Amino acid sequence: MSFTDETIESARVLFAQPVAFLMGAAAIAQLPPADLPEVAFAGRSNVGKSSLINGLVNQKYLARASNEPGRTREVNFFVLDEQLRLVDLPGYGFARASKTTTAKFQNLGRDYLRGRPNLKRVFLLIDARHGLKAVDAEAMDALDLAAVSYQIVLTKADKIKPHELAVTVEKTLKGIAKRPAAFPRVVATSSAKGDGIPELRAEIMEVCALI
Repeated sequence: MSFTDETIESARVLFAQPVAFLMGAAAIAQLPPADLPEVAFAGRSNVGKSSLINGLVNQKYLARASNEPGRTREVNFFVLDEQLRLVDLPGYGFARASKTTTAKFQNLGRDYLRGRPNLKRVFLLIDARHGLKAVDAEAMDALDLAAVSYQIVLTKADKIKPHELAVTVEKTLKGIAKRPAAFPRVVATSSAKGDGIPELRAEIMEVCALI
């Protein structure tokens, strides 16, 4: 599916509206009220979640990007134009934290996914250079089990050649074909070049019924 120019422009206008960091929640009891639609971003540590969020809202420092894997320790909420929230989930994988700390914030992310009625979709970020890995399959298993709709977003697409990217997209689509909660469309993005960002904005606007 390709979005119309009108939809792409409407999404651009929406994501140009004021956006701000709302809060970081370290426990389920700290979550904000479920009174706005939310989309969440998940993925392996250092896959580029913060950079992607910054790219969506065209700001450099809204979400704190870090070269140190596993920096995110909380569920971080950003509110866009008082219409929707963008949610940055703790990274999974090779987080540089004690096993106890790692388990704590990964469990927090899972608890959020299971019990958030206003969560419209999880965007599962995958490094385009590496494709789906075993740790990503574990995340997809959890999302399928929780019946939470999720969509694959390939990051760092500018780091590989176009034909390699096409192969990765095809392999990814095959990898999610039989997964019950996976949305059957893959978005390839580059936060550095801006590729795929307009389409991802349109996906978010559509799933949150803000069109």
